[in-house]
Amino acid sequence: MPWGAQQGAISDPGAFLRDLFDVALARADPMQCVPPALPPRPAGRVVVLGAGKASARMAEAVESVWGPCEGLVITRYGYGRPCHGVEIVEAAHPVPDQAGVDATRRLLSLAQDLGPEDTCVMLVSGGGSALLCAPADGLTLSDKQALGEAMLASGMPIGQINAVRKEVSAVKGGRLAAAVHPGRLITLIISDVPGDDPRDIASGPTVPHPSDAARALAILSDWGIEAPPAVARFLAAGGAPQDATATASGETRICAAPVQSLEAAAAQARAAGVEVRMLGNALEGEARELARTQAALALEIARDGPDRPVLLLSGGECTVTRRGKGIGGPNAEFVLAAALALNGQPGVHVLACDTDGVDGGAEVAGALADPATLTRARAQGVSAQAELDANNAHGFFAAAGGQVITGPTLTNVNDFRAFLILP
Repeated sequence: MPWGAQQGAISDPGAFLRDLFDVALARADPMQCVPPALPPRPAGRVVVLGAGKASARMAEAVESVWGPCEGLVITRYGYGRPCHGVEIVEAAHPVPDQAGVDATRRLLSLAQDLGPEDTCVMLVSGGGSALLCAPADGLTLSDKQALGEAMLASGMPIGQINAVRKEVSAVKGGRLAAAVHPGRLITLIISDVPGDDPRDIASGPTVPHPSDAARALAILSDWGIEAPPAVARFLAAGGAPQDATATASGETRICAAPVQSLEAAAAQARAAGVEVRMLGNALEGEARELARTQAALALEIARDGPDRPVLLLSGGECTVTRRGKGIGGPNAEFVLAAALALNGQPGVHVLACDTDGVDGGAEVAGALADPATLTRARAQGVSAQAELDANNAHGFFAAAGGQVITGPTLTNVNDFRAFLILP
């Protein structure tokens, strides 16, 4: 059927894009994706541990299948869930706080109490690097906070941030698996990193990885970051030790990944008669630069005059190099830069959101722009370019309209980006 006969299928493009985002979130809901990954409950003592923005919901899902379990999970403030046996502790993200440190010490104590007939189920999701915080001997929480803030402000990709974090931690990079030994270990993961490598998700607490303090120092140097003196001395001395010979045996299962959520959204769009073009599920880079590249593709499609709607989908994790005094937010900055590049092109709409419901330092998932966004902003006396220059995309969309606010989503499979080009 020609598209002209079914144009009513997308009467509200903004709502259509929001619906696709909701489909992506539903695919990554731990209550849906964790139970199929669970084996039968092991005999003997079972302790459920976890860290990340999705970890409390993951624990809830485990107990929905296995019944009450003992254990402790650390999640972001506001992301707790009611569990029958597993204790839920909330702490700060993306910069750790004392609550996270205290909870991690208790988690490590539970791990170290396991015997060879006991099983640890470790629930890992994005955000776990900040929430599972145990400074290596000789370092303090203040050292890790200063290091983390500097890396986040630099625009450094998450993979490199986590490579540094591993070298200053007593729990990351497989060190939790060493603590569980001689117990058995099952790791369940909801991935938020490009490539879904378990070594990188939450800095791989249960995945042994060779220490490389020299690489950490090189990364910091490459990004022009001056580490706190104690951190610099610690890395120069070789970083946190690791005993790979005493590591719990077990298995690792990925319950949800970014590509699965993108594919779910794509299927929904295709069912509505939309042509879907996947641009990649693991794209990284400066948010505004990626936005300009994808907006140029959307403009090309629009000017060619498609005979039916076209959807450009992508995932991954963009970064923002802080230049101004705004609070950043890579998804909102992506949409603002895209809106400027599109310059009101008729029929083109764009949405970008973080699936954890938090974009940068704001309790906002992301933003949505339409052909009238820049016009509305000018009517409010707001300059899109000035706000982009100041890294104040969240402020821009608060004034012009277009903020996407979900509240805690209880999952995290990275960014969701979509351009909708209507004929």
